[in-house]
Parts: sequence; structure tokens; C-alpha cells
Amino acid sequence: MTQHVIPEAPLASPGHALKTPDTSPASLPFEWKRPRTAVAVAILGLLGIASFVLHGQGHAAPALSLVFGAVFGIVLQRSRFCFFCMFREWYDDGDPRGLFGLLVALATGIIGTTLIFGAWLPDAMTGRLPPDAFIGPVSIALVAAGLAFGAGMAISGSCVSAHLYRLGEGSPTAPFALLGTLIGFMLGFATWNDIYLFAIADAPVLWLPQKLGYAGALLVALALLALIAWVLSKTSRPLGPQATAHDLPEALLGQRWPSWIGGAIIGVLGTFAYFRVAPLGVTAEIGSRARQAASTLGFAPSRLEGLDTLRGCISVATDALLSRNGAFVLALVTASFAAALAAGQFKPTWPSAGHIVRGSIGGVLLGWGAMTGLGCTVGTLLSGIMAGALSGWVFAAAVFTGIAITLSAGRHAGLLAPPP
Repeated sequence: MTQHVIPEAPLASPGHALKTPDTSPASLPFEWKRPRTAVAVAILGLLGIASFVLHGQGHAAPALSLVFGAVFGIVLQRSRFCFFCMFREWYDDGDPRGLFGLLVALATGIIGTTLIFGAWLPDAMTGRLPPDAFIGPVSIALVAAGLAFGAGMAISGSCVSAHLYRLGEGSPTAPFALLGTLIGFMLGFATWNDIYLFAIADAPVLWLPQKLGYAGALLVALALLALIAWVLSKTSRPLGPQATAHDLPEALLGQRWPSWIGGAIIGVLGTFAYFRVAPLGVTAEIGSRARQAASTLGFAPSRLEGLDTLRGCISVATDALLSRNGAFVLALVTASFAAALAAGQFKPTWPSAGHIVRGSIGGVLLGWGAMTGLGCTVGTLLSGIMAGALSGWVFAAAVFTGIAITLSAGRHAGLLAPPP
């Protein structure tokens, strides 16, 4: 059949920073191949069987985590839902479609979680917080964590969740970025006590419905999202017509899904995940393994002040083989591999020195920022804003500021070149 190039703007990848041609999976032509699609379906089927078996053995939460992680991985891979990519497309190319997808995800999730909160906690002003929601303290430490995380995204080319789905695509940078993230978490543990006592211990935990009521908080959040959408529309270049797929397989597998569809699915998924298991997040398991390693190596204090009393993607020391978040992350990577394989976008590449250096340095910043900020762009930002936490909005502002500063400074110094 005739090959069709994916129509949306090129995606950010580590290769962009070196002025190399765009060879990311999303830029490659689609070829319909039944054998690889059959393998992908078999992989997803195995995830389904594993979930069924776990549920039958009385492990409902890990079973659902596998399902939710698989859905999340497929949507991330097919819609290219990468927070850095979204921002860079607008920042460099004036293309706001990715950020519009993020706004759709937030709006959908805010409405969904508000309905759940209203059923569980009818009066938001009692002083209680909804169970397990990612509502964290607002402090200068949160701002520093967001700036560091944004810088790590700009240097490594992705956020943590995007590195996870790109690991399933064979990215040459993702393994080093994730290894750097582990190291960054360990550094975060080493600095935690001083930062906590200086900036976090007495910081306010602000839940907007507690101040404005459910209706007020919902209206303020949607109004702010609408204002951001208006600003994006006014600061973006005119976009040409988007090409459409000629058949269903190409639409599902060959073309990048429209960002607003990916955002809507993620918003709904975030609502169901909170209702049935836990808020969306991808760093709790990574942080837990890093905490275990840091403790074994004597790298971190034996006591981490106040950490286990806070909310977010908290890194809990555990000997369990696989936690709920671990099942979620495992399914995310596996399902994104299946989606990439079916689309012909599994393109493993031997890493260059640039991939290793950028991934490692950026990953360390990602890990330190995620540990200090109690989560990443999925946990603290996405799930936090959906829950009505002011900490989510503050982290978001710091993250995107960190990206812009790092891109601008890096390009001015000739270290990070704009895409060709």
C-alpha cells in the first residue's frame, strides 16, 4: 500500500539538539505488517491474562494497575503525550496542539475527580482532604524541584513517563535517562532532611476546594485552562490542514493520534485510576528502588524527616517484588513496546556519546526534581492539578519555566541547538 508520512510537527528528541535529521519513530512511514501486529496483540493478551490471574488470586489493585498501565502506555505512545514535546512544539514551532491535548486531559480529569470527591467528601471545607489525592505542600523547595525537573526534560529530551514509553520504542537515550533518574533520587534522599526542615516542614498544604468549595474551585480551574488555551491560540502560528488516514489500520497504528484524543483518554483514565487504585504516577516504584539502594549503600540518612507523612509519588522502602505502581510502570513499558511494534516504530538504536551524556545528566535532574517535588509531571502536575492541589499548578509553572530557561540558555551557549 502507499506509504504516508505522519502529518504533525516533528517531535522533540535528543537528536534535535544535535541538528541531526528527525529519525524519531513518529517521523517514519507506516507499513502495515500483520506478523508484527499479531505479536503485539499477543503481548497485550499476556498482560490481560496476567491481570486476570492476579484478580482471581485476590490481588485486585495490581491487576487493575496492569490494565491502567497498559492503556496509559498505548495512549502515550500513539498520541506522543510527552510534556517536553508538547511545550517544545509550541515554543519552537508555534504548534499548540500538544499543549491543547494536555489542557483537555486536565479539564477532563478535574471534572471527573471533582465528582468523585463530592461523593466521598460532600463538604470540602471540613478540614479533611480526599484520601490518597496528590495534594502536597507549597514551598520554595517545590519551585526548585520543578525548575530542576524542567531542566532535566530539556537536556534529556523527555519527561520520565516519555522516557518509559520511548524505552519501549528502543530509544538510545531512555535507558541512561532512567538510570540517571535513579541516581537523582538517591541525591534527593541525601539532601531531603535539610530541605525538608528548611522549606517544607512548615509549608502550607493548599487544596483549592477547601478554600473555594467544589463549584468555585472547578470554575477557577476551568477558567484558567481556558485562559491558557486563549493565550496559546494567540501566540501560535496558523496551522495547515491535517492529513487523514486512508484506512482504519493506518489511523490506529500509522498516524499520530490527535493530541486532544490522547488527552481526553488520559483524563478519563486518571479519574478511574484514582477511583479504583491510586492517582496516576510513574515515579513511586523508581523512587522506592532508589531508596532501597541508597539505604543499602549508606548513601541516604537512616531517617527521612516527614517524607512518609506527605502525599504524592512517595518513595516507600519495600521488599515487595512488585508494587501497584511497579505493575503500572511495567505494563506501561510493555504496552508501549507492543504499540510501537505494531506501528513499525520499534527502532532500537545504538547510543552515541551524546545520548549517554544528555540522558544521564538530564536524568539526574529529573530524579532529584521528582523526589524533592514528590512526583513528576504525571504525579505532581497532572494528578495534582486534577485533584485541585495548588502544588500541582506551582509545579507546572516551575517545570515549564525550567524548560524555557534551559533551552534558551543552552542554545545561547551553543550546547542545545534548535531543531533543523
